[in-house]
Amino acid sequence: MTATDPHPVCEDVHPHVTRAGHLWRLVVMVGLSAVVWVPVASWQWSVSPWWTLADVALGLVAYVVVHLRRRAPVAVAVVVALVAAGSGLAAGPAVLALVSLATRRRWREVVPLGLLNLATAQLWTWLTLPTTEDSLWVLLVANIVAIVAMIGWGLFLGSRRELVWTLRQRAERAEAEQELRVTQSRTNERARIAREMHDVLGHRISQISMQAGALGYRSDLDLDQMRAGTAVIQQQAHEALRELRAVLGVLRDADGAVLDAPQPTYADVADLVEGARAAGQRVELVDALGPDRTPPDLVGRTVYRIVQEGLTNAGRHAPGALLTVSLSGSPEEGLSVELRNPVGFGSAPTPGAGLGLVGLTERTELGGGRLEHERTDGSFVVRGWLPWAS
Repeated sequence: MTATDPHPVCEDVHPHVTRAGHLWRLVVMVGLSAVVWVPVASWQWSVSPWWTLADVALGLVAYVVVHLRRRAPVAVAVVVALVAAGSGLAAGPAVLALVSLATRRRWREVVPLGLLNLATAQLWTWLTLPTTEDSLWVLLVANIVAIVAMIGWGLFLGSRRELVWTLRQRAERAEAEQELRVTQSRTNERARIAREMHDVLGHRISQISMQAGALGYRSDLDLDQMRAGTAVIQQQAHEALRELRAVLGVLRDADGAVLDAPQPTYADVADLVEGARAAGQRVELVDALGPDRTPPDLVGRTVYRIVQEGLTNAGRHAPGALLTVSLSGSPEEGLSVELRNPVGFGSAPTPGAGLGLVGLTERTELGGGRLEHERTDGSFVVRGWLPWAS
């Protein structure tokens, strides 16, 4: 599209013509040519056989030239229209060339070519007037109606093609924007985790480095002192590993400040479900873990966030639908969580819809687990799995 032309270019809007498309266009052209030329063919031969031969030759030329209408639409429409002035066989190609030109929806082209086709059609009518009992004025009105109908049909086709092209462009642009939002969400999540790792682990790693450096520098230590030093390093390493795992569950606000409130865990899932029920949401919790199998806090925080996101999505996209939350697992098998609700008819997804699941997926994978979601059998299902000692 350009600043001077409000419509997309022809190459963008017009669909590719298949063999079937060429075939039915050819059939329509032959039918139109037969309607115009067959009634006057015998009279034309009686007047002059050479006229008949010229009519056929010019008509065949028009049939060949009209296939170039998309490369040079104006030139082809002019040539075929002029040929149709003396050849009834060229009537079919003339109609196709005018309709094709009208699909471009450029009035500076459509109006002059419409008048030219009207003039050539009227000239053909005047040449073959002895074959009909109608007056020249009646045929003029008929030609005007036919030309207006052809132009109107071409304008309709062009408008419909532009609408389809516009909708396709919007869909592609929306898909690209959604992919960009997903990428930004993942990047932001990685940045938050990186900041937390730097804040929490920087001091601990520096202590390990200093302790190891001291052991390498001291040469007067006995075996017991060396063991004590390595024990300190081992303890610091364990603390660093524990904090590295815990950092995945650290929640920060929009400004990056650590929240003082304790982080929710598996024990808070039941309260979360009860709160949703109190708010009017239909939720069924199926907890197969039992009171004697409580997962670690880090795993419990991730499960809590998954259930929380499922409640939010169900309330937004399937209001009134029953959300079933199933928890199962063991220290040997890991912890599995499934959320299932019928696909609802809620409001359209708001910008950023689905990004919560993207962040949870990456957080779950960083914990050694997996999270996936799909639509199956008329339901939206979220399935997650985490190792028990994540």
